[in-house]
Amino acid sequence: MSLQQAVEEGTSLQSIRYKCGSLQLLDQRRLPLETVYLDIKGATDGWGAIRDMVVRGAPAIAIAAALSLAVEASSFKAFNGTPNDAASFLIKKLEYLVSSRPTAVNLSDASTKLQEVIKKAAASASEASDVFQAYIEAAEVMLKDDVASNKAIGSYGASFMQHQQKAFQKLSILTHCNTGSLATAGYGTALGVIRTLHAEGVLESAYCTETRPFNQGSRLTAYELVHDGIQATLIADSAAAALMKAGRVHAVVVGADRVAANGDTANKIGTYSLALCAMHHGIPFYVAAPLTSIDLSLSSGQEIVIEERSAKELSHSRGGLGEQVAASGIGVWNPAFDVTPANIISGIITEKGVITKSGNEAFDIKGFIEKNLAKS
Repeated sequence: MSLQQAVEEGTSLQSIRYKCGSLQLLDQRRLPLETVYLDIKGATDGWGAIRDMVVRGAPAIAIAAALSLAVEASSFKAFNGTPNDAASFLIKKLEYLVSSRPTAVNLSDASTKLQEVIKKAAASASEASDVFQAYIEAAEVMLKDDVASNKAIGSYGASFMQHQQKAFQKLSILTHCNTGSLATAGYGTALGVIRTLHAEGVLESAYCTETRPFNQGSRLTAYELVHDGIQATLIADSAAAALMKAGRVHAVVVGADRVAANGDTANKIGTYSLALCAMHHGIPFYVAAPLTSIDLSLSSGQEIVIEERSAKELSHSRGGLGEQVAASGIGVWNPAFDVTPANIISGIITEKGVITKSGNEAFDIKGFIEKNLAKS
């Protein structure tokens, strides 16, 4: 199915199609020209899909990993082992899935939570099937909760931006990479904020960068914006500063793969450059991410492991899938992410509200999380 067909038929965008025992992932490498879903039969298929960027986006990676193992678990009608054997099997599979991509904290966070569910189930289960069922149900809850979380992020972000930018009746927002339905279980984080602004009639225009080298912006974010009928414009990554200087951007909102305890944020390469440009032009720069993207075990962004991708993604077109475009023999440095320091981030938009800076111009992220945990 083409994008035009999807728009005409009102087809909803889903990167993840799941029902008990069945998982299909939208092959995002083939967008926007082809809409093809791949069948995922188990954890091995899930690992490959994540590593090869069939599915990408920190929340979507975590959900896809969890559900790929749920599909595999549902096939064990006669598992030959004890509840503890079942728990050991599932935990090893989760550890394997976490190795597919190291930077996004959501994946390891989901694994940790699911391992707790597994251990608890094994302690009281009489049969191995009880452990598998407990895992499947927990993975399915993660899928449901992610959509609800994204919609809350969109609501809090849109409300906060309107309050902060009272001088403007409508807002023009710049975003980077892809943070929408294709990067999550549905709706999106940073793109969810843009969607909410649009739904409330206060979005003047959205701008998306192409996002080199894999073009998640031009292939995926542009695809989603056109699909939703949102007034939007694609720009080259290197055009962002000129766009800001021309006064055409009121705020920048991006996603996150990992947020350190001090607010330093790892996101798709090029995010740091946007934050510096925004600071120079006096434009607020926001990070939109669920609390699962926050890693309190890391004191700063210097501790975040940055994944380096294949040189071919830069040296060849279509993110490494097409013909060679760079001179043979040239060296390539291709980090997938960079780290934006907390001091140039205006706020962190979460499903529990917006984390802003205290009087000493620092984020109290731990305090924000503890306060919200106490409420729940």
